[in-house]
Amino acid sequence: MTALRSRTFDLLLGGWTALFGAMIPALFWADGARLRHVSRLWVAGVMGLLRRVVGLDHVEIGTANRPAGPCLIVCNHQSTWETIAFIRLFPDVAIVAKEELLKIPVFGWYLRHSPMITIDRESGTQALRRMVEGAKAALAEGRPVLVFPEGTRKDPDAPIDFKRGVELLYGRLDVSVLPVVVNSGRFWGIGRPAKRAGTITVSCLPPLPPGLKSGEMMERAEQAMEAERRRIG
Repeated sequence: MTALRSRTFDLLLGGWTALFGAMIPALFWADGARLRHVSRLWVAGVMGLLRRVVGLDHVEIGTANRPAGPCLIVCNHQSTWETIAFIRLFPDVAIVAKEELLKIPVFGWYLRHSPMITIDRESGTQALRRMVEGAKAALAEGRPVLVFPEGTRKDPDAPIDFKRGVELLYGRLDVSVLPVVVNSGRFWGIGRPAKRAGTITVSCLPPLPPGLKSGEMMERAEQAMEAERRRIG
């Protein structure tokens, strides 16, 4: 039954996404704010399908920890789920994403024109420069910036371990950091052939202030997020 529900969701997702693909000609000259609004409608539909077809929902805890203004969100990465859901959970968010996602039909078009911050991880220094410039531009518009500091999806039992790029990003932005922890990999993760019913936890931890030494920020964020990963399971 789990496999059947997951497969049904995939088919319905394809149809729902195709509908938004058909809207692209009408949105070709729309500005980023309007495109982000349309993207949130798509995400709302995806999350509705997950609830009704798969039985997969989510709960948010620690929302009072969210800074009032734009910030740098650092989140562990276990699943495709957070890449999609955070577009709705953090309206107007600018996600630092790998450039390969631009090749995905429909989704890639919206990603490019919203716009998000896409980087080629193989280009080294150039990728870091593009990430910093894109993050500064998004923050100047009042948008939060989301980065997955582990770089790629990981098993839900793997300890949290940041890559060095987030250290540079924090040092250049002068904004607070909101650590966020998810356990999405328990239900829709790597190595799992089917999406499973359950409730994903999205936990917002107390923010870290700007102006810390980059190494100190990384250490404090990693430790807090690892403790929370173990706690929520």
